[in-house]
Amino acid sequence: MATSFRLIKKYPNRRLYDTQTSAYITLADVKQLVLDNEEFKVVDAKSNSDLTRQILLQIILEEEAGGAPLFSSAMLAQMIRFYGHTMQGMMGSYLEKTMQTFVEIQNKLQDQSKVFYDNKSVPNAELWTQFMSVQGPMVQAMMSSYIEQSKNLFMQMQDQMQQNARSMFQSFPFGGNEKK
Repeated sequence: MATSFRLIKKYPNRRLYDTQTSAYITLADVKQLVLDNEEFKVVDAKSNSDLTRQILLQIILEEEAGGAPLFSSAMLAQMIRFYGHTMQGMMGSYLEKTMQTFVEIQNKLQDQSKVFYDNKSVPNAELWTQFMSVQGPMVQAMMSSYIEQSKNLFMQMQDQMQQNARSMFQSFPFGGNEKK
């Protein structure tokens, strides 16, 4: 039975072994697999436990240390504050969906831009320049709109959860719960 993903084994000496190519690889090679949208799984060679997340986090750490960080210190601090918080599971899902939405927007813009460079019969450099100057602000506006909608939905959901909790626990005699 063939696996649908590429299997990479991590040995105690920290070396990564690609079972598909029968060769040792580096983190840079794993990063390239990610960039190539190649499905893979990294497992501990001894215990067979899944180490994929740790390897991906290690790649992110190296990229962040490389000089052009994606995450600000404030954002990282906020993310750390969500660990152990009741909203931790929801936050992970929210970030994942936001990233998916961003990628979908980016793909749509790339598809639209193909008109300018695939249609060789109409080489209009000025039109291409105009498109590119609008693309950045347009993506920013779309993401701002999405974030605002997400914020409103999140606030509505939080209000609904508070109302549900109040109605569920209104008959319990908690301090400060008495009506005046």
